[in-house]
Amino acid sequence: METRHSRREFVRTLFVASQAALAGGLLSGCASVPAPTAASVPPAPAPDGLKFLVFGDWGRNGDKDQIEVAAQMAVAAAALPAKFIISVGDNFYEDGVASVDDPQWLTSFENVYAAPALQVPWHVILGNHDYRGSCQAQLDYAKTHRRWNLPARYFQQTHALPGGVTADFFYLDTSPMLAEYQHDARMGPQIRAQDVPAQIAWLSQALATSTAPWKIVIGHHPIFSGGFHSDTAELQQHILPLLHDNKVQAYFNGHDHDLQHLVQGKLNLFCSGAGSQVRFSFATQYTKFVQTTPGFTTVNLGADQMEVRMIDHQGRLLYAVSVPRVV
Repeated sequence: METRHSRREFVRTLFVASQAALAGGLLSGCASVPAPTAASVPPAPAPDGLKFLVFGDWGRNGDKDQIEVAAQMAVAAAALPAKFIISVGDNFYEDGVASVDDPQWLTSFENVYAAPALQVPWHVILGNHDYRGSCQAQLDYAKTHRRWNLPARYFQQTHALPGGVTADFFYLDTSPMLAEYQHDARMGPQIRAQDVPAQIAWLSQALATSTAPWKIVIGHHPIFSGGFHSDTAELQQHILPLLHDNKVQAYFNGHDHDLQHLVQGKLNLFCSGAGSQVRFSFATQYTKFVQTTPGFTTVNLGADQMEVRMIDHQGRLLYAVSVPRVV
């Protein structure tokens, strides 16, 4: 993807040139991007709603701020309390896991996220680094470990909200959609074995037949992004039209190692890929918030509003926004 690589080189240059303009990790020239606050975590949660955490790009054997993020996740999960945790992929670095007995299940997952409040179901998708190892091992681990919920490479869940309202969650496997991975030495064989048209057809039908007032889609790769990897042309072509046509309120992703909120049309895009090591980020035309810092996202999904908060590895509330169900 020559266009993507050119854009990536441009934003690298922009990042280096704009170091003097950075304030607290934010591009100071963007008025729409608020500076972080040092509010204690967590703020008082609303009494009703489906409460959960979202984060990704985390499994580093406790290194690169993973331990600190996990500690603050435990605080937030206990206070909400969180019903489940969504992992938006790149669960194990650098090369996924080799088997269900891989030591990383303990050193990067079980031992790191051991707090009682984190012993809730983890709804998991695969990232590109997971494809460098055995994706089947992650699917098989779910069969014997109740916390790890990965029933298929892509799947749907329905959750009940207060007042009889429901929310449908659609979990995607985005790595096979990217042309640049097709001939990758490590990922290629597993990537090419996936039926991308079948997954897109599934998503199209699932969204069209959903009667839930809330529709939320989760993928590893960003559609639009002010991060290291920038936009994903394949998702803009194949996934974005489905989200708009079916009035999806939010898309959550990782891949870029930062925290972001972007709004494109009526679609809210949240990047929560800061579970451990972070990379530079910048503001785009769609950016409402962006910051390069380890952290995670909390969500309180009510009948009419979705409260989203982004929290860093020191427990500071960086950003909060309320997304209405109907715009």
